[in-house]
Parts: sequence; structure tokens; C-alpha cells
Amino acid sequence: MSTSSVSKGCFVFKPSAKKKRTLGLDDYFTDGCEGAETSKIRFKLCQDLWDKIKTETEVLQDELSKKILNSLLDFTMRCSSTHQHSDWASQMRASEIPTAALILGVNVPDHDMTFQSLCELLQQSVTPHVASVQAKECGALKHLMKRVLERLMDTVLAVDDDEEEEAEQTRGQIHKKVHCSLGTLCDWYSTKTKKSSSGTPGKKRTSAVRHEQQQPPLVIIFKDLEAFNPRVLQDFIIICSRYIHRVPLVFIFGIATSPSTIQHMLPHSVSSLLCIELFQSLSCTQHLATVIDKLILTHNFPFKLNNKVMQVLISIFLYHDFSVRNFIKGLQLALLEHFHSQPLSVLCCKKTEAFLNVMQLSNCDLERVRQLGSFRRYVEKQELQEQASLLNDDTYLKEVCKKFVKELHKYHKNYYPVLRCLHTLTSTLPRYPLGKQIRELHLICLEKNVWENEDYQSAMKLLKMLAKDELISLLQRCAEILQPVKSKIMKSALSQLQELLAKFKQLDTAAGETAPSVEDSITSPVKNLQKKTDLFQLQKTLLEMNESRRSKNLSPFEALRNEALEFIDNLVKIHLSPPESQTLYEVCYYSSSATVRRHLNATPRTSIQAALNTPYYYLKNDRLKTEDGLASNAAPDICIAYKLHLECGRLINLYDWLEAYATVVSGAEGNNPGSDNYVKVDEVKHARFIRAVSELEFLGFIKSTKQKTDHVARLTWGGC
Repeated sequence: MSTSSVSKGCFVFKPSAKKKRTLGLDDYFTDGCEGAETSKIRFKLCQDLWDKIKTETEVLQDELSKKILNSLLDFTMRCSSTHQHSDWASQMRASEIPTAALILGVNVPDHDMTFQSLCELLQQSVTPHVASVQAKECGALKHLMKRVLERLMDTVLAVDDDEEEEAEQTRGQIHKKVHCSLGTLCDWYSTKTKKSSSGTPGKKRTSAVRHEQQQPPLVIIFKDLEAFNPRVLQDFIIICSRYIHRVPLVFIFGIATSPSTIQHMLPHSVSSLLCIELFQSLSCTQHLATVIDKLILTHNFPFKLNNKVMQVLISIFLYHDFSVRNFIKGLQLALLEHFHSQPLSVLCCKKTEAFLNVMQLSNCDLERVRQLGSFRRYVEKQELQEQASLLNDDTYLKEVCKKFVKELHKYHKNYYPVLRCLHTLTSTLPRYPLGKQIRELHLICLEKNVWENEDYQSAMKLLKMLAKDELISLLQRCAEILQPVKSKIMKSALSQLQELLAKFKQLDTAAGETAPSVEDSITSPVKNLQKKTDLFQLQKTLLEMNESRRSKNLSPFEALRNEALEFIDNLVKIHLSPPESQTLYEVCYYSSSATVRRHLNATPRTSIQAALNTPYYYLKNDRLKTEDGLASNAAPDICIAYKLHLECGRLINLYDWLEAYATVVSGAEGNNPGSDNYVKVDEVKHARFIRAVSELEFLGFIKSTKQKTDHVARLTWGGC
């Protein structure tokens, strides 16, 4: 389109009628995805699997928080009914503000979900008037008062801060502004309750129910009590205590550390105005154990984590945030990375669906199967004719892959019940040789053969010292674990275990019959001793006595106990082999722990140095690709300044640094090295250089020095 004209004018370019296509989630997934021919199928499998995990997580979260939330609801209902009683104790209790101290633990990222569920339940069951506040938005008393009243009254309030008034005016809300005070709240509440009481009643109700509905409590939730300014909190409580006879206020304190926080923040004169009741939520470690049991230690979800990835996620939980929510996000990241980076993850699904996907594998996918480490180990163990068929015949390979997929699903179906049985037997032993939590035992089994571990041998020795009642109780718990499993192998194991338990019950009658023979077996070698014997003969006789004790001196209980432990040991050796022993385990197990650690637990200094040293690593711009050690003239100014400062010593001359920077930048602008403008430093370049140096100083790479006024001191050493 031409824009040339005799006179100056304004030219309008109408946009094209074609709308730009918006990219969907599947487009982002397939972009740069290895094995693009199956990327659509893998994206659908990944999305379906995550939806199932998410649904299971939500159900689990509701079950875990149900008890504590119901307790809080009962507390709020009891507090709202206190005002209708006329006895002296209720009147004394009514002069205090009912307060629930909710101990949530240090897993702060998980608190938002708990408070969101609590607010929804309170609004549905008890009262529509719920206000939730955080410390970051309540730096002063007027801000706290404003946030509470706004959320209770659903209106805009006026404060003395002009800036906040202007901000509220720009929101365009149609509510009328009122003065910010608790007197205003009392007037609003009395008007609100009168309107509700004057409404036409539908059915006749009792006076108590009608009273509770007409006067619902005003609930104020302090999400992070430790972060509040103590003085602000004290003043707010004192003011609220003067209006407690006019409005039914209820406080809920969210505490991350311990109940003693209230004593540290509030003096006795203020805490005496509160009627505090303590509520303890489920600990984050117990929550994690339940999540791992439902999402990871199950054959219902085909996606699995290897020992290193599992260790990374657990380490981040234990040593950083104690957040179950972040642990689930890490699991989601591993799931997404597995389906994005592994083309054969198309087989990571239900068994019937995996069989169909096996038959649709392309030649490239079959070659990827042949390159898998587990498959190559399997091929090496076969005969020459079988090796040729596996490496050359695609149709035969598909049938073999179906068999491997079936065996992998069978492995998972038998692995987890046996793992739980072994944990049941060893979790109560002294010093916990195989770990107190089942996740510890699971990590050991993922790493190597657990029966080759010294801790396993010591655990078996300790099990042989258990009393009869203890051993029977543990074996009965193992039978309960195997009971719901539908696997044929586990059903057979259950029947054998029940037979052993039946034999234990019959030991009482057989114990008395074997006692005399045992005594005779002990004393019989002594009778054969000669009156006069040498030291060698005595030593030989004592050794024979010791061997006879080991072989013959076993009570019926000890023999049956050894039989039961041998049965458990055989189960462990058959079903608790590490996943690397299974062919094609790579299609279900995600193993890139470095990727998970880089995304979830990145070290700031390393990330900053990687970005400054190699900006292409994050920006993914082809112009930024350079050889090692070279500074790209197309890189950001701070990257160029950082690269140049690495070539300097302890003290850096700012003028020389500026000249080198101008030389690199001028090359990016296309100036010839021989021209006069090549190293000429104009004001713009000078300003850009000063800004880059200031940013490096802010990041801690350099600092000003008093030794030389035109120099800066370098604070880091090495190649990065």
C-alpha cells in the first residue's frame, strides 16, 4: 500500500479480516516436543491423568480437613447461641470475644486452601458475614479497621488517607461511602437484623432457631497472626471488646508456630478480653504421608517417579517449606515433563489403552524401544535367533511390547501390597532399620534390591525376637492389607498367610508335648562325655552341643515363626525388585531429577550467573548464541558488562571498562572498526553503561572502593 501524496496527511491501514489464531494448551505442549507424531495423544493422556490426580487430591484434601473444619463450625455455632442464654456463666462468657486459635503448622503455602474452605463453609452453614484479613494489607489500625468493615458490610469506607480515597474513587463502585468505625458496623448490623426479622416467615420455627438466623455472628479471620503488628492487633481487640454487647463478634487466629504466640503478642490485659479455644490441624508430615499413599503408592495411576526424583521432592518438602501443595505441583511438573520429553510415554496409560497404542507405534517409535536400556539388557540375554527377531521384525516386537506392558502393570499391582506388608512388619522395630515412614522404605526398594541391604538383615533378626502375640498381630495386619487386592498372586499369598495364622492358634496344645524331647536333646551329648578327656575332645563336644541347639532345640513357635518370616522374605524377593529390573520401565518412570530440581529448587546465585554468562539459556534467541567465553554484541547491556568484568582483576578501571563496552556495542550497531564513530561514547551509551554497572553492584558482583576514585572492586572470582 502506497503512502506517497502531494500534501501531508494521515493514512489509515485497516486490519486484515482474518483473525489471528490463539494458541491452545496442546499447541504449547507440542511446540519443541520430541516425537511430534504422537504429541497430541500424549497431551490427551497427560491431561486425563492429571485430571484424575487433581480430583483425587481434592477429595483427599476435603477428607483431611473435614474434622478440623467441622470443629470450627461447631465452635462458631456455639458462640452465636451464647447470647440467648440468661444464666450467669453465659453472661460472663458473653463479655469476652470468642476466639479460635487454629494451629496450622509452618506449611504456610497450604494455609490459603484451608482458609478458603473455612470461609465457604461458614458462609454456607453459619453466617454470611465473614471477613478474612492478612498482615500485609493491615499495616496500621485504620487499614485493619477499613479492610474488616469493607468485607463485612460489602461497601466502600472513608479513611483519613487521601491516597486511599483516590484509589477507592477510581474503582468505580456504586456503594455509598460511610465512616470507618465500629459504631458504623453496629448500626449496620442492627439495621440488617431488623430487616431479616421483619421479613415474612415461611414456616413456624422455634425461637432458638429463629434467633440464630436473625442474629448471625460476625466472623473475622486473621490468616497470619505472627505477621501482624502487635500494637495494631492489641488496639483492634480493645476497641472490639467495647462493642461485643452490640454485635456478636468471633475471631479466628491462624497460627503457624505455637499457641504461645498469642502470649508473646498480647499482654494479659488484652488476652483477658478473649475467650480462646485451641484447635490443632493435621500435621503436614501426616498430610504428606497420606498424599504419597493415595497418589504414588498405588497402581491406579500408571505414572511413577524414580528414586532420585522422589528424593528431590521429599527433600524440598522437608528442608524448605513443608508444603503439600508445592509437593503436588512438583508431581504435576514431573508428569508434564515425562509426557513432553519421552515419546514412548504414549504407553503410560491403562493396560487396554496401552495395548491399542502399542499396535499404532511407528517405525521411529519402535527404534526408540530398541534403544531403551532395559530392552537392550533383555535382548542381550536372549538367543541369537530371538535377538534377530527383536531387532528386525517390527510385528514381532509389537507383540513382545504388549507382553512387557502387561508384566509392568502386574509388577505394580503386586509391588505395593507387599511393600505395605513389609512396612507393617518393620515400622515398629527398635531404631527403625527400614525407616519409620513407608516413603523411606519405598526409596530403598526403588534404589536397589532391598533384601541385599544390611538394614533388611538386621530387621529380619529383630523380627525373630518378637513375642507370639506381637507377631500374630502384625501378620493379621498383613492379611488385612492383602485382603482387597484382586491379583491372583496376592490371593494365593493371602491363603498361605491365613494358613500360617491358623497354625499359630494351634500352638498351645502342641507346646507341652515337645518339652521333654527338647530337654533330652540338650542333655544327651553331656552323657556321652568321658570322665577323663583332653581339651580338644571337650571343645569338639561343646561345638556339637551348640550345633544341636541350633538345629534341634527349636520350639514349635520358633519353627513356625521362622516359616512365617521365610514366607515374607520370599514375597519380598519376588515382588520388591527395583523397577529397573522390568523391561520398558522407562515408559512409566520419570527419572530427570536435575530438571525437577532446576525448576523447583533453583539457587538464585547460580541462576543469575547462568543468565548473565549465557543469556541464550533463558531468552532462547538465536542471535545470542556465541562460542564459550565470547560476549555477544546483541546481548543485554548487563550481560556485556558482566562478561567484560570477568576479564579484569581485583580493581576495575571504569574508563577502560566503558571503552570496552562501547567497542562491543558499536559492533552491534554495524559501525566499522576503522571508523571514527566505532568507539565514540555518546550520552546514550554512557547512560546504558552506568545503568548496567549499577545493576551489577545491586546484584553483588562489584562495589565502590576508596582506594581509587575511578575504580570499582570486584567481589566474585572464577569463570562465572
